[in-house]
Amino acid sequence: MSAEHSQAAVTGHEDGPVGLAAMAASEMPARPAGPLGAALALMQRDLRVALRRPGDTLQPLGFFVVVTTLFPLALEPELSLLRDIAPAALWVGALLASLLALDLLFREDAQDGTLEQLALCGQPLTGLLLAKTAVHWLLTGLPLVVIAPLAATALGASGVAIPGILESLLLGTVTLSLIGAVGAGLTMGMKRNGSLLALLVLPLAVPVLIFGARATQLAIAGQSLSAPLYLLGAMAVLAVTLTPWAVAAAVRIGLE
Repeated sequence: MSAEHSQAAVTGHEDGPVGLAAMAASEMPARPAGPLGAALALMQRDLRVALRRPGDTLQPLGFFVVVTTLFPLALEPELSLLRDIAPAALWVGALLASLLALDLLFREDAQDGTLEQLALCGQPLTGLLLAKTAVHWLLTGLPLVVIAPLAATALGASGVAIPGILESLLLGTVTLSLIGAVGAGLTMGMKRNGSLLALLVLPLAVPVLIFGARATQLAIAGQSLSAPLYLLGAMAVLAVTLTPWAVAAAVRIGLE
C-alpha cells in the first residue's frame, strides 16, 4: 500500500484508524510493523484527540482534587481525624474519577464507525482495545497518582507514607481502568449509559477499593503494607491477562 493510500485511509475520519497497520508500516518506518505498530499508532491518535479536548481530559483530575480537598474543609481540623479518613477519601475519589472518564472510552468511536474499522483492519482487536485502555489510564489514572501526594498531605499523611500511597494507587488505578473498559464495552451502544456503567463496574472494583484503602491505611500508620500491595499487584496482573479478551468480546457484542 502506498503512502498516499495509507494517509487517505487514516484521514477518512478525524484521525480515524482505518489504516493503522499501513500507517505503522509505511509512514512510520522507525516504529515496529504489525500488531505493536498498530497499537502504538492508535495510542498516538487517541492521545492527540484527547489533547484537543482538554476539558474532558482534566475533568476526572479536577473531580479527584475537589473530592479530596472537601474532606478537610468539612471536618474538624484534627490531624488524627484527617488521617483516619484519608484512605477512604483518596480511594473513593480515585474510583469515582476513573469512572467519570469511562463514558467516552468507546462510545464516540462506536458512533462514528471507528470501532468497526478496528475490528476489520486485520490486527488483533484485543491488542488495539488494550492500547485504548492504556490511553485511558495515562489520561486519568497516571495524573491521579501524580497529584496524590498533595491530596494525601492535605489529609494529614506524612512524607514517609507517600511512597506506599503512590505504589497502591499505581497498581489500583491500572486495575480500575481495565475493569472499567469491560463495562464501557458492554454499554457503549446505549444512550445515557452512565448509571448502568456504574452498576456494572462498582461491584467489580470493590476488592481494589478495599485492599487499596488498607494499603494506604498501613502506609499512614507506618506499618508494613506488603500484603495488600501483593494482592493489588496480583489483581493488576490478572486484569491485564484477562480483561483485554473480555473487552474485545464486549465490543464485538456491541457492534452486532
